[in-house]
Amino acid sequence: MTPMIFVNLPVANLNTAMDFYAALGFTNNPQFTDETAACMVWSESILVMLLTHAKWKTFTDRPIPPTTSSEVMLALACESRDQVDALNEAATNNGGTADINPKQDMGFMYNRNLADPDGHVWEMVWMDMAGMEG
Repeated sequence: MTPMIFVNLPVANLNTAMDFYAALGFTNNPQFTDETAACMVWSESILVMLLTHAKWKTFTDRPIPPTTSSEVMLALACESRDQVDALNEAATNNGGTADINPKQDMGFMYNRNLADPDGHVWEMVWMDMAGMEG
């Protein structure tokens, strides 16, 4: 079996979160979606589980961080600089926030950070491995 990652995120409004991730290019897997959770697919091995706060609390007693804090920054590899820019624009146009951290352009690597409507931070990154020094 190919290793997979399931990123579980608590969300205040499931429909808003689903619409946001769909606007970024994620697709919904209805097999794992109901009124309390939605499975949003980035690739065959990267899936995001959006969980209502009530559903989230069935997994842990730990508090849900406020939208102004960052627990993790999740990085997704993009195919081009243009895709990085397009995802940040889609975030801005769909209830998220683009460029929550300074944009980085190192020539061989380009990244921009965005936050979804619940404040979860994503780093969209493009790298030219052949252009790396070392």
